[in-house]
Amino acid sequence: MRSIITLVALAAVLPLAACNKSPSDKLADRVENAADTRADAMEANADILRNQAAQLDSRAEKARDTGEARSDAIEAADMNVAGLSQDQRDAIVANQAAAVR
Repeated sequence: MRSIITLVALAAVLPLAACNKSPSDKLADRVENAADTRADAMEANADILRNQAAQLDSRAEKARDTGEARSDAIEAADMNVAGLSQDQRDAIVANQAAAVR
């Protein structure tokens, strides 16, 4: 019973001890809290960037797949490339024109 009373008394005194911090302790706590806040913001930004990177990776893979499919379609159609103007060829390469009609 005596140990329980001692523990309760210590628990009541600890918050009071925290209130009597020196000015340097208070400044040190503020510095640490500000650094934690900045670090939390950086981690949140890193999470956002990781998500954006994953989305870009997905888009890049889709672009590769589309390019490969267009290339396969051109080869399968055995296009008369000589009959196309340079502008038409450039539009096909830039994905601005149908590769095969």
